[in-house]
Amino acid sequence: MASSIPNSSGHRRRLLGLDPGLRATGWGIVDVEGSRLSHVANGTVTSQARDSLAERLSAIHCGLEAVIREFNPQEAAVESVFVNRDGQATLKLGQARGVAILAAAQAGLEVAEYAPNHIKKSVVGAGHADKRQMMTMVTMLLPSCDPHSEHSVDALAVAITHAHGSAGAARVASAIAGGQA
Repeated sequence: MASSIPNSSGHRRRLLGLDPGLRATGWGIVDVEGSRLSHVANGTVTSQARDSLAERLSAIHCGLEAVIREFNPQEAAVESVFVNRDGQATLKLGQARGVAILAAAQAGLEVAEYAPNHIKKSVVGAGHADKRQMMTMVTMLLPSCDPHSEHSVDALAVAITHAHGSAGAARVASAIAGGQA
């Protein structure tokens, strides 16, 4: 059973959700067709801690390029950087996020960005949901989904959030266009 997402267009849209990280970048692919949301695939692109920063960023980029080539999404969404006390870790996360955005942009995809609390609120209903709550809701919304990692759960949550947000934007645009006719 697929989750319902308002979408008046009736055509299939394939969305790529990204949860960037230097050690592990989660990705999730969902299809939105009419009012249905369905799981396509998910996974994690990893890099080796012993490699140089450049090699690690390259591994993430190459891995995401392969995912984009294989699944051919039309849109992408990425989690924005969570700033923490460790400035060095935040900087490295920002670099991994930049590589993820670059891979999507080079493939010609528009990239939306969502704050972590917005994603949690969109999927679970609470902006401070924990990992277990996120896993429960993602697998409830995408019943055929068997997430590969907590990173892919987060990436699928980003895609779900984008499906909700972009459907709402489409409804507003349609209403505005209808009012101008």
